[in-house]
Amino acid sequence: MGTRIRIRRTAVVLAASAVLPLALSACGSSGSDSAKSDASTKAPSSSSSDSMNNAGATTADQPFGTACSGVPKSGAGSFDGMAKDPVATAASNNPALSTLVAAVKKAGLVDTLNNAQNITVFAPTNDAFAKIPKATLDKVLNDKAQLTKILTYHVVGQPITPKQLEKGSFTTLEKSKLTTSGSGENYMVNDSAKVVCGNVKTSNATVYIIDTVLMPTS
Repeated sequence: MGTRIRIRRTAVVLAASAVLPLALSACGSSGSDSAKSDASTKAPSSSSSDSMNNAGATTADQPFGTACSGVPKSGAGSFDGMAKDPVATAASNNPALSTLVAAVKKAGLVDTLNNAQNITVFAPTNDAFAKIPKATLDKVLNDKAQLTKILTYHVVGQPITPKQLEKGSFTTLEKSKLTTSGSGENYMVNDSAKVVCGNVKTSNATVYIIDTVLMPTS
């Protein structure tokens, strides 16, 4: 009789010993799965937030202005194409900037502009140059020192965002200052030149295309 009782007690202890690790394992597994579930639930939220932020940054970083509609949709002269080339090369692929490109070549500034980093260029259109009397323009184009002075006045040695244009004063490569003002998609430079297509990216510059040639004060 005593032997049977001891055998039963031993069996109960062994059974309990076998069940306890399984129960603990099940609890641990459940907690781990719960943590994983929480992590997986939170991950998409973080990813979604990042995506929204990136989308917002991308939208704010797009070119703007009435003349942007005239830029080719594809090819070297498109926004995507210009983003791959340095600024002088990119401008040469835009037919509306052919007079500016010719002037840059005459002044010997192609390499200077293409090799610069993180600059901003205010680029006058062909129509902007057409506002200058032909005799005056021809005289400037044939005076390398004066031409260089005017062209470098259109270049700022730092990237400029649209937000900075709202009320800005910037030192140009020519060494004197230009001012900017405006908001939204309407900006003026020196209260005389209107930005007609802004925030255009090239591989080394931000370009604001303007409708009037800027003249240094000195």
